[in-house]
Amino acid sequence: MSLHDDAVLVLKEYEDQGELRQVYLEHLQAHPDGMWKACADGHITASALVVDPERERVLLTLHRKLRMWLQMGGHCEPADTTLAQAALREATEESGIAGLTLLPGGPARLDRHHTPCAWHLDVQYAAVAPPGSVEMISEESLDLRWFGYGEVADVADGSVVRLLEATRARL
Repeated sequence: MSLHDDAVLVLKEYEDQGELRQVYLEHLQAHPDGMWKACADGHITASALVVDPERERVLLTLHRKLRMWLQMGGHCEPADTTLAQAALREATEESGIAGLTLLPGGPARLDRHHTPCAWHLDVQYAAVAPPGSVEMISEESLDLRWFGYGEVADVADGSVVRLLEATRARL
C-alpha cells in the first residue's frame, strides 16, 4: 500500500471534522502527488503533540522558520509508509526523543493552514514520551520546551490549543 493509499484509508476512518476531512480526501483524489511538498496546491503533512510520561506537560518546538511554538511535524518523505509513521518520525527527529509511542485510535485531529511553501493539510497525532527521556533541539528548532497544559494557550496559537484539547480527551 502506498503512503497516498494509507492517507486515504486513515482519513476515511477518521470520524470527526467531517467537512475538513472531505477537503483532504478531495485534495488527494485530485492530486496524485498530494502527499509531497512539490505539490504546489498544498500537501498532506503529519505531526504529533508530544506528552510527558506523567501526562502533565507537552513539548513544543519554537519553529526556526515560522518563529512560533508548535507541535513536532512536517512533510512526508518517500521512505514513510504510513501517516502515523511519518508523524512519529517527525516527532522523533524534532524532539530528539527515542521511543515515543503514538496514542491509539488514529489522528487526534486535522488542521489546514497556509505556510510559506503552500497549504498544509496536517494530520495530527499525539505521542507519549517514555520515562527518563531527554529532548534535544534539532536544526529545525530555535528552542524546545515543556509546557504545562495551562500554559499552552499563552504561547501557542489556536491550532495547538485545539490539538492539546483533543489529546487530553484521549488521555
